[in-house]
Amino acid sequence: MKFINNLLLLIFFTLTNCTNVAQPDDPIPSHETFTIQSKLLEEQRTINVWTPADYKSNLDSLPVMYMADGGIKEDFPHIANTLDSLISVHKIKPLILVGIENTERRRDLTGFTEVEKDKEIAPVVGGSEKFREFIHNELFPEVNKRYRTKNERSIIGESASGLFVMETFFLTPDMFDYYIAFDPSLWWNNHYLVRTAKEHLAHLPNTHQKRIWFACSNTEEISPYTKEIANIFKTANLPNLTWNFSDEPNEKHSTIFRATKEKALVWTLSKAD
Repeated sequence: MKFINNLLLLIFFTLTNCTNVAQPDDPIPSHETFTIQSKLLEEQRTINVWTPADYKSNLDSLPVMYMADGGIKEDFPHIANTLDSLISVHKIKPLILVGIENTERRRDLTGFTEVEKDKEIAPVVGGSEKFREFIHNELFPEVNKRYRTKNERSIIGESASGLFVMETFFLTPDMFDYYIAFDPSLWWNNHYLVRTAKEHLAHLPNTHQKRIWFACSNTEEISPYTKEIANIFKTANLPNLTWNFSDEPNEKHSTIFRATKEKALVWTLSKAD
């Protein structure tokens, strides 16, 4: 057991240090940047916002996609460029992308944990609840004030950010309409989200339909838990939940985001209102 915990810790260090750096050939799209002084997080946060090419030439209000790992040197450029491409060929409808630049990534994207080894990955972990409150109570109103937005939101993330996406779906499902997670680190806290998935699904609000797309690579420390979530969804068979699990055994943790992002976005957003 000690060996397994040490292995998971090593993997988490490796993945969270390496997977969210944009490749050098990602062109930085035209975008706006603003800062917000968060009372909840007690720090200033940098926010990057991409809008479609015709945003300024019409008066339409648009859905908004949110993402952690949203810095210019993180995943914001390649996701914004992909959205631009898909919108231009009418595979998805126009939307706004809001990227949240990291400060203490491991703090913000991890939930509480009872596993001592988990607590060793950073000076502070377990801050996802407060980070979610920041997004909901401070960032949502600021984005709505600055841009023409619809009350239709999605969230996208990979690895630890994917864990945050899945945790948000299970704990506060009404926060977003559409959820996309690539190789989520569901092993966190002795795979707590997997162990409690049935309980959370039993309380999924039936106010309106939710859509969730998630995928796993061939990473042995991640894929069993992602597949187990898929089996739980299948057994639950909830009428107010539309979901898709993409098993990607030919992809590694370092490749799955870019390899599958287009089909994830098209499947999730092509049915958007």
